[in-house]
Amino acid sequence: MSAIESTDVVVIGSGFGGAIAAYHLAAGGARVVVLERGPWLTAQDFDHDFLLGTSYTRIFDFVVGDGMSILSGNCVGGGSVVYFATMPRAPGFVFERRGSIGRRMWPAAISRQSLDPWYDRVSESLPITQQSWDQVPYAGGLWAAACAHAGRTANPAPSAVDVSLCTNCNWMMAGCKFDAKRSLLLNYLPGALAHGAQIRPMHEVQRLSRNADGGYRVHYRIVDDEDYRVLHDSGTIDARIVVLAAGTGATPVILRRSEPDLGPMPHAVGRYFSGNGERLNTAVFDEDRVRDVLKLSRPDGSAYGAYQIGRGPTVASWDRLDGSLPEYERFSLEQLYFPPGLGTILAQVPDADAPTWFGVQKKEMLSRWPSWLTVFTMSEDDNEGVFGPPPATGNATRLSQQMLGDGPLRYRPTANTQRGWDLSDAEVKDILERDGLARVRPWTNDLIGAYTVHPLSSCRIGDDPQTSALNDGHELRNHPGIFVTDGSAVPGALTVNPALTISALAERAVPGIVRAAAERGVPVRYGAPVPAGVS
Repeated sequence: MSAIESTDVVVIGSGFGGAIAAYHLAAGGARVVVLERGPWLTAQDFDHDFLLGTSYTRIFDFVVGDGMSILSGNCVGGGSVVYFATMPRAPGFVFERRGSIGRRMWPAAISRQSLDPWYDRVSESLPITQQSWDQVPYAGGLWAAACAHAGRTANPAPSAVDVSLCTNCNWMMAGCKFDAKRSLLLNYLPGALAHGAQIRPMHEVQRLSRNADGGYRVHYRIVDDEDYRVLHDSGTIDARIVVLAAGTGATPVILRRSEPDLGPMPHAVGRYFSGNGERLNTAVFDEDRVRDVLKLSRPDGSAYGAYQIGRGPTVASWDRLDGSLPEYERFSLEQLYFPPGLGTILAQVPDADAPTWFGVQKKEMLSRWPSWLTVFTMSEDDNEGVFGPPPATGNATRLSQQMLGDGPLRYRPTANTQRGWDLSDAEVKDILERDGLARVRPWTNDLIGAYTVHPLSSCRIGDDPQTSALNDGHELRNHPGIFVTDGSAVPGALTVNPALTISALAERAVPGIVRAAAERGVPVRYGAPVPAGVS
């Protein structure tokens, strides 16, 4: 075991919540160490294939739970490296949601209006821009045309993509080789490094303990570069402040494992998990109907056949984001590209005899893959996920050399959640099956249960100590000096992509973290400008 180090602040995780906190604390003069479980890859390291050991398997973390599976980032930059960079702001009604507790979930201090200045800061730094119709790839245009044909509206989505650099290769989920996607590797993390922060990849935090002086000791293991099941040396770092941003599927596990040393955790740690109400439908289009009904064609003469061309979601339908609708009946629908692998395995054959996700009919469906369109629902769920006892190490029991694990999350969709899914499925079907345009079916839940790429709420902020793990400043109840700034702090489903909201909440939390650090003797101040982007 190495000698015990010491620093002012340890940040656990380098995604949106971790990188933003690390930048501001380092820029304010604090000594900051960032511990990241995954590898440190940059543009030249990202691969355009699915082989084991490429960026595709190295930077993802796919954890199968009991009824819910989570796909998240596992690398320096976290979810910003593997996301599709669609960055809408949450609608105002989200902040008034009551959810499963029957009263307002969000702290009274936070509303859409009060969060807007923090949204602005993040939008300036990444930056985020509104896409125009002439920048929308074929799949987005097809979705918009189908919505218009069905009497619905659709809009280009705000995005953190520099379209002047984008080649529409559709590999951005495995890391952008052209730095067109404005990940945190291009702004907050370089800014933190410029102010002296240290970023240490392949460091998996196991637990926290408390020191006699009121500070904390962070216990970690070194992860093998090739086989993530193998852990090497252990180490510890003492800090006055700990910022937990390990991700919604890992932060509550670390805290639960720390209970023997820290004492009891708030009741809400590892409870009230939300999958952001996510649901996926696959449509297989009839190319002749696309041409005849929608009057669409590409320059090469084909009607569509372009599922694989583009950059993820670029067009969304927000018709159902209406605050006057009952809770659990509000959702957004977004055209999405999901690469081969899970995106093809879990897609079910419309109108097929059993089995629906493999067999002869599935083989024929796969032969028509360029004519697919995936539609992504983000709705209002019931925060029904609960984490069980933590595994021996990490956030999951590793099942394969990279990427795949078995985690402690248990999720059983309530009738409220299911109602939102059923309504959105019916909406997608009504839009896309009109006049024989396509045949549609939701992804299967038979293999891995429900699934989410935007996990939220397992250590959420709130005013009620019984139903929230953190106060409205993101400090862990009864454990002063520990802050949580990742997606686990978001109180509930957002009905839109959550990356910008997670980032805005992290920006909002930083002044309070700086005050707490200063009160603990750390020479730090708040006030650095948002970091300038780099190429």
